Amino acid sequence: MREKLLYLFSYISWPLLFTVCMAITAYGFSKDQPVLYFNFAYAFLAISLLLLEQRMSFAKEWNADDGQTLTNIAHTLVSKGGVQTLLVFSAVIGLTDHIKPLSESVDCIWPRDWPLVPQIVLGVVAAEFGLYWAHRLSHEWMPLWRFHAIHHSVTRLWVINTGRFHFVDSLVSIVLGLTILFSLGAPIEVLQWLSAITAFIGMLTHCNVEMRFGVLSWIFNTPGLHRWHHSRDLREGNKNYGENVMIWDHIFGTYFNAERQPPINIGTNEYVPLTFWQQLKHPFRPGLFRRRKPAKKSV
Repeated sequence: MREKLLYLFSYISWPLLFTVCMAITAYGFSKDQPVLYFNFAYAFLAISLLLLEQRMSFAKEWNADDGQTLTNIAHTLVSKGGVQTLLVFSAVIGLTDHIKPLSESVDCIWPRDWPLVPQIVLGVVAAEFGLYWAHRLSHEWMPLWRFHAIHHSVTRLWVINTGRFHFVDSLVSIVLGLTILFSLGAPIEVLQWLSAITAFIGMLTHCNVEMRFGVLSWIFNTPGLHRWHHSRDLREGNKNYGENVMIWDHIFGTYFNAERQPPINIGTNEYVPLTFWQQLKHPFRPGLFRRRKPAKKSV
């Protein structure tokens, strides 16, 4: 009976957790306290996934200590906490009163007469174009790969390394993603919701929880897809660049979801130092990663 319940829960866990987080955030917006309730939702998601990683792990090997926990947390505080959460989510919300009149006074093609939910969907798809190319360039253009390699140097995926990004890497994604929405004249509410959705899906994507997705993986960036993206084999790793949804991977031919299990032996083929401060400085070394090494077969 327990195994049947876990099997059933593996199908509903992703949409259930995402829906609960969205509902908590929506309640926060209705109470004019979006930052507070977003933080509640984010904490709820983190705790839930940490518990599930112990009860229904995708890879037991990924539960072993890799000595990178403090480094992961440090990157999260700088990249996600400082650059993304504070700069994008909290700062955008805090500047709402100033930005909203300005954005509404500019002639734009954004369909402001639509209901908010369709506008949010459009905002996610539009911003995803910039996020997709920021991510793809970070893999295929060496000056950006040197920063993105910090994220891919992990040898296991779990909640705590969700925010393991060099701050330059995060800034590139933010600029390319949000510039599109600003250029189209999207209202501030769409920017706020995009920030929340990206935070929730980002954490879900990196969790070490046994989940099954079905058609969800055709639409959203799920843990199953992202595990392929962390493959050492670049034929698998240079795929699935979508941050939230997979529309541009389908269009540009980078969608990958094989029927076999994604690799457990993940990481990079280049040397990346182990400490936080070394990782911050490492990408600025001249001549680093002039050419990525040949792909290795997945395990």
